[in-house]
Amino acid sequence: MVSALHVSSLLPMIADQAGDADTTRSVSRGVIDALKGNDVMRLSASGEIGGLAAPIADIGAELEATATACGSTAWCLWNHLCTFHFFCGLLGPDQADHLASITAQREWVCFPAGAGTGIGARADGQDLLLSGVAAFGSGARYADHAGVIFMPKGEKDVRFALVPTAAEGFRVDPTWKAMSLRASATDHVRYDDVRVPLSRIVAFPSRPREIMRDPSHPVIHHRYREDWVGLSDLWLGAMAVGVAQASLTECCENIQGRAGIMGVKMIDRPTIHVNLGQAGAMIGAARASVYEAMRATDLRIAGRVLPTEADYLGHLAAAMSALKLCDDAMRLILRVLGGNGLREGANFERRYRDFQAMPLHINAHPDRVSEQFGRHLLGLPPDAAF
Repeated sequence: MVSALHVSSLLPMIADQAGDADTTRSVSRGVIDALKGNDVMRLSASGEIGGLAAPIADIGAELEATATACGSTAWCLWNHLCTFHFFCGLLGPDQADHLASITAQREWVCFPAGAGTGIGARADGQDLLLSGVAAFGSGARYADHAGVIFMPKGEKDVRFALVPTAAEGFRVDPTWKAMSLRASATDHVRYDDVRVPLSRIVAFPSRPREIMRDPSHPVIHHRYREDWVGLSDLWLGAMAVGVAQASLTECCENIQGRAGIMGVKMIDRPTIHVNLGQAGAMIGAARASVYEAMRATDLRIAGRVLPTEADYLGHLAAAMSALKLCDDAMRLILRVLGGNGLREGANFERRYRDFQAMPLHINAHPDRVSEQFGRHLLGLPPDAAF
């Protein structure tokens, strides 16, 4: 049973600005401030650092509801919650005080590190100076801290640090000009001699999930042994369910009384029944897939059971399957709506565009996930860091 939603009181505000966010390509300042003032920001933080240690399934439900209201807003919140989980695992007990400060102030984090990222570093006393560009910083323009991976000059090992976005030399470059999730602001971040104390820098392992599973590796809480990519996929699946379910519900409401071809009411046409029935079944199956995987993960965390590679790949496979089901459902809904579904400015048209980015995210991309899951089924070792 999922607990009461922390975002419930914010959903009307989030939904009211969804159209403007899409048009202006920025989530409203009021919504960002309201989220930062809400305990939803603390859900993936454990109690040791002042968080709520929310069950994985509860976080999925929060994101599903937010995506129903506005896909771009949900995308940014999703990015914060899953990357903060990752940062807690990377920084570990030695930087628990730093993480506790972020949690207490409900500050936003992001992790620009997509294709095209290249950050170098050079020593300057007890600091390193970071320079370069980091790509795909979802929510970077709303964030208070950015995770950064880099390689110090003359070294071959990758390092990681959490950098305040207010730091001198840190700049968000508004490069996100996409069809989907326009206000997710998946921008580039530019570092121009951004100063980072050596005490804030940690090693960035080549296979983070394998390090976290090692029982001898210290973690703040057992939940951080679960891989963040797998969790991000499950939560992405929950968001897709939210978008698809909202689209189906509104479709069923909006075609009541509408005449179809040759004056026959749409709700009387058998093909409408078939398409909507299939769409509803697909969305239900998608929801069952991701929520069952999330509940199984919560049981594993509660029992302090170490996750395995099979568990991680199970997360990816469940999400990939759910995203495919929702994708097929969205196409059936569009078929029912016909040309009206393509009208710019309507809720469905925006949701349909927003949804397109979800199965294409690198964490859940079917080409990547299918290959890795297939290798596992054949007994071959993993060949990817994430």
